Amino acid sequence: MKINPFAGKLATPAMLVDVPKLVTAYYADVPDASVPGQRVAFGTSGHRGSAFENSFNEWHVLAISQAICQYRKLKEIDGPLFLGIDTHALSVPAFTSALEVLAANGVNVMIADKDEYTPTPVISHAILTYNRGRDTSLADGIVITPSHNPPDSGGFKYNPPNGGPADKDVTKWIETKANEFLESSLQGVKRISFEHAKSAATTHRYDFLNTYINDLGSVLDMDAIRGANIRMGVDPLGGAGVHYWDSIAERYGLDLTVVNQAVDPTFRFMTADWDGQIRMDPSSPYAMQSLIDHKDRFDISFACDTDHDRHGIVTRNTGLLPPNHYLSVVIFYLFQHRPKWHKDAAVGKTVVSSQMIDRVTAKLGRKLYEVPVGFKWFVDGLLDGSLGFGGEESAGASFSRLDGSVWTTDKDGIVPALLSAEITARMDRDPDEIYSELTREFGESVCDRVEAPATLEQKRMLAQLSPQQVRITQLGGEQIDHVLDRAPGNNAPIGGIKVVTASGWFAARPSGTEDIYKIYAESFRGVAHLRQIVDEAQAIVDDALADH
Repeated sequence: MKINPFAGKLATPAMLVDVPKLVTAYYADVPDASVPGQRVAFGTSGHRGSAFENSFNEWHVLAISQAICQYRKLKEIDGPLFLGIDTHALSVPAFTSALEVLAANGVNVMIADKDEYTPTPVISHAILTYNRGRDTSLADGIVITPSHNPPDSGGFKYNPPNGGPADKDVTKWIETKANEFLESSLQGVKRISFEHAKSAATTHRYDFLNTYINDLGSVLDMDAIRGANIRMGVDPLGGAGVHYWDSIAERYGLDLTVVNQAVDPTFRFMTADWDGQIRMDPSSPYAMQSLIDHKDRFDISFACDTDHDRHGIVTRNTGLLPPNHYLSVVIFYLFQHRPKWHKDAAVGKTVVSSQMIDRVTAKLGRKLYEVPVGFKWFVDGLLDGSLGFGGEESAGASFSRLDGSVWTTDKDGIVPALLSAEITARMDRDPDEIYSELTREFGESVCDRVEAPATLEQKRMLAQLSPQQVRITQLGGEQIDHVLDRAPGNNAPIGGIKVVTASGWFAARPSGTEDIYKIYAESFRGVAHLRQIVDEAQAIVDDALADH
C-alpha cells in the first residue's frame, strides 16, 4: 500500500470534515432503497456509512430503530435497552432519532447521566450486569458508533441480551425489516418528538461511568498497578472514554496522565493514517504518532479508538506494539496469572491472527479456538467461561474476570490497555520485552496485510473460493499443510480461504464494508519469505477472480 506523504502528520485544515454540512445531509437527504449502497447493510459491527454518501442518515436510523423494536417484541425482550454513543459528529443526531422511535414504541431506555459518551464495552458490561441471574425481562443495547472510521462516518449496532455483537441471523432480520421501512417511505415507523422522548416515563438515566469503573477491580489487579507506581499515559483519541480515564485514576489511585482531553467532531488533533485519512485507529503507527511522541514520559502508554473497544499499546523501546505481538503477550500472561480460571478455559483467536498465538497456546497446554473474522464468534464462550480470552488481530479483545466469570462479551479496549500496566507491574518488564522473550523461544514472525480493489461480483467469488480451486502444493517453497475455507474452531465458513505451511500462511477474504479484498500473511522465516507468500497469494486470488 502506498503511504500518503501526510501519514503520521497532524491533520491539515483541508482534511477536516465540514460538520454543519454533514449534519444537514443527515437530516435533509433521503436514501434510495433501490441503490445497494444506500440500503441498510449490517457488516461485522453493525450498519455504517456517511451522510455525504446517503448511506447513513436519519431514515436509516429511524428504520433500524423500528426494526429493533419489532425484533424485541418478536423475541419477547422486554427489559431495559442500554443506549450509548461515541463522539463522531453523526452520533448525537442518530441518538436523537433513535430515542424518538424507541420512546414511541414504549421501550424502557437507559441513557447516560449528564449525556455522557459511552464506550462499547460499557454497554456490554451494563447488559450483562443487569441480566445476571435473570431468565426473563432481559436487557439489550444499542451502540451508536462507526468505531475508528473517519469523522464523516456514522454507525449503529445492536447487542442482544448476551451482551455481544448480534449474530448474523439477528442482523439479517433487522436489516431486512429496516429496508422494508425504507422501501415504504418509513410507513409503520413510530416516532414522537425528541422533547417528549427525553422526558418520557420510559426514558431513564443510568450511571454508566461509575458502574463500569467501580467494577474494574474484578477483572484487573489494580492493587499491583498502584503498588508498583507504574507511570501511565493514555490518549483517548477524542473518543467515548475521554472522561473515564481521570475517574479511573482517581478511583484506584493510579499514576495515569491523559495526554489529550479534547473532544472535537473534526478530530483535528489526530495525525493522518497511512492513506492520509483521519482515522482513530490505535493499531496504526501513523494515527498513533502523537502518543508515540510521548513514549519516553511513561513506563507504558496506551490509546483506544473512538468507541473504546480497541486498544493500542506503546512502549519506550518499540513505540507502538503490533496488535498480534501484544495479544500473544496477553495470552502468555493471563493464563499464568489467573489461578481461578477454569483449567479447560480456551484461547480464542481469528483465522487471520498470528501463529505466535498458536505456539504460545500450545506451550501453555490450552485449547485453541480459531474462528472467522468477527468478535461475535467469541460471545458464547466468554459468556459461559469456556473461553478465558477472545481476541482479534485488529486489536480487539476481552477476557474473563479474576474469578473466571464473564466480564464483557464485546470488545473492551479499556481493560486490555490497563492490563499492559498490570503486566509491567507483576513481570517487572513491559510487554515489548516479554514479546522479545517469546520470539527467542518460538521464533520471530513478520506479518503483512495488503488490500486491492474488488467488484461486488469478485468479492462474492472470493468469499466462495474453495480449497479445490487452490491447485498449488507449495507456498513460499514449503509443502502446504492445510487449505481451509472453514475455521478449525467452530467449522464456520471464513468467507475466503486460508493456506497454511509449517512456517507461514496467508488468508484472503473480501471486505464486508468496502469494495476491496484483503490478503493477510505471516512468515517465521523473514521478510523475503513473507514477500514470496504475499506474491503467490495474490496470484492465486487473481487467478480465481479472472473473468469476473
